[in-house]
Amino acid sequence: MTAPSLARLYSRAVIAVNGEPWRDFLQGLITQDVETLGAGEVRYGALLTPQGRLLYDLFVHGRAQGCLIDCAAEHRDALIARLKMYRLRAKVDVGPDDGAVLAMWGADAAARAANEGWAADPRLSALGWRRICEAGAQAGAHDEDAYEAHRLALGVPGPPDFGSDKTYPIEADFDLLGGIDFRKGCFVGQETTSRMKRRGQIRSRMVPILFDGPAPVFGAELLSGSLRAGEALTSAAGRAIALLRLDRLDAGPLSLPDGRAWRPDWPAWLTPPG
Repeated sequence: MTAPSLARLYSRAVIAVNGEPWRDFLQGLITQDVETLGAGEVRYGALLTPQGRLLYDLFVHGRAQGCLIDCAAEHRDALIARLKMYRLRAKVDVGPDDGAVLAMWGADAAARAANEGWAADPRLSALGWRRICEAGAQAGAHDEDAYEAHRLALGVPGPPDFGSDKTYPIEADFDLLGGIDFRKGCFVGQETTSRMKRRGQIRSRMVPILFDGPAPVFGAELLSGSLRAGEALTSAAGRAIALLRLDRLDAGPLSLPDGRAWRPDWPAWLTPPG
């Protein structure tokens, strides 16, 4: 049996939400349904601006009472402040938790997960499993860079690609990766999000791209002929996530700022336009 890869995600932090009306409280705020979230289950979603732009991605971990939110560590304080702003008179407690976020993936991960309380990553089964443990938990031999390389290899956008208040969740593929429940009813930013989905004409999406040689800098312009076709985001040698203008990919030769060629690498979960 091959041991699975295991890493602690230091870029993630935890928020605890407690109080009897916690489901009603979150249900009207985030893009994901929590009314039917069970203990031990994890769902992926986001908190948006009222204009429908992506503020913070989050995983909601169900518990017997309340829930834990796994979010970007750099945004935890801001997310807590935002949730408290929306709390008004709801009798819920929102605050930091000391838990550590772990990820597990690779061969034989499923067998181990079933016996240790892990939850499948709701975005894509190949991403593996997630768990919140005590703060002192030791993850294993792999560091977070290994997990980020795994994510990038699957072409899945992550928080480094999103920014905050810059991107629409559909541009970041939340609709394809289980991050939006369009049947749940109202949430902050729902009108814009639903309209984009309903019209079915998504102009820009985050798509993995391939190229030869070193990675372009974050934000580097990608060209299709003489037209701007997008920008490079998270990258490594030979591969990157890019925010692409889908309607410009056939305008001419695809090139990086230094003239090297690039091409989209459509994963199975992301259908090419046309």
